[in-house]
This record gives sequence, structure tokens and C-alpha cells, in this order.
Amino acid sequence: MSDARRSAVARTLANFRRLCEVGIGRRSAVAATLADGGASVTATDVHDHAVPDGVTFVRDDIVTAADRSDPGDHYRVDCVYALNVPPELHRPLLWVATRVDAACAFTTLGGDPPAVDATPLALADGETLYVARDPDGTLSSRR
Repeated sequence: MSDARRSAVARTLANFRRLCEVGIGRRSAVAATLADGGASVTATDVHDHAVPDGVTFVRDDIVTAADRSDPGDHYRVDCVYALNVPPELHRPLLWVATRVDAACAFTTLGGDPPAVDATPLALADGETLYVARDPDGTLSSRR
């Protein structure tokens, strides 16, 4: 994902005050931008990763979280999102967001279609953000 595409995603998610990026890996630019803008951002991954100042890291597996009766406080946010997420994680991502009543948005890997019902939101610089859940209409108001 290019810098321009990351910026487009961050601008789109900037209306949320509390967010959780699932599977942050080593790509922390979106989380950093959101935190710099005043949002409370938590990042999760199955492996430990350093995150920028202002971002909280929790080691967790979204698949395991989807199976728990309580996914965890770190998912109790306004929006759960993931970048370049493979299709096998779309359903657990949406399940966790639904359980905590959060919006759910993600980008896919290359040409992979979403594996859950999601509305594509075309962003600047050719990025597509898939909106799988938007209970407060925060993302749909951007269309």
C-alpha cells in the first residue's frame, strides 16, 4: 500500500475517536496518523510489534477473539479495521466488530474480493476500503 493510499485510509477513518487496527504487522502509518490526529488507537497482531507513540499494542489473534464469549476490551472501540487482510480473516474481523457494536472496515490483498457482505468505498489514489459494518453511518456519510 502506497503512502498516498495509506493517507486516504487514515483520512476516511479519522472521524472515529477510538479505533483498533487488527494485524498491524510492521505497517503502522495509518495507526500513527490517526493517533497523531487525537484518536485513541489500539493495534493487535499475533506477533509482537513495536508501534508508534500514541498507539497501544495488544498481542491477540482475531480468529481466537471471534471464538471468545468476550473478544476483549481492546476491541471495544468505534471502528475495528484491518489493512491488506486476507479473505480468511474477513469473517472473524466482522464477527468481533459486531459483538462489540463497532464499525468494521478493511482493505484486501490485491485482487481478493471481500469474503463477507461489504460495500466498497472508493478512496483517493485508487484504494478501496470495504465497509462491512457501519452502525452509526460514519463511513456511509463519506460516500
